[in-house]
Amino acid sequence: MKVAPVADVKARLSAYLDHAESTGPVVITRNGKAVAVLIAPKDEDELEELVLARSPQFLAMLERSRKSIAAGKGIRSKEFWAAVKQSTVVKRKRS
Repeated sequence: MKVAPVADVKARLSAYLDHAESTGPVVITRNGKAVAVLIAPKDEDELEELVLARSPQFLAMLERSRKSIAAGKGIRSKEFWAAVKQSTVVKRKRS
C-alpha cells in the first residue's frame, strides 16, 4: 500500500493509477490525514461490491432488511426465488 499527498496525486495521476492496478491501493492524504483510497477493481463485480459497500442508502436498506427478518417478517429463500422468477416471466411477456 502506498501513501501519497493529494498534490502529488494530482500532478502524477497516471502513475498512481498504474500503481493501483499493478501493486495495490494508494492512500491519498491531505494535511497528513487519509482522505481517499485509489483502488483499481479487477472486474465489474468487484467494482459493484466496492461501490455498494460505501453506499449509505444500500447499507441502510440492508439494516432495515436485517431488522425485518429478525422480527419474523422475512420470506423463505424458496419463496423469494419463486417471486423473482414470476417477476421475470411477467416482464418478458410485457416486452
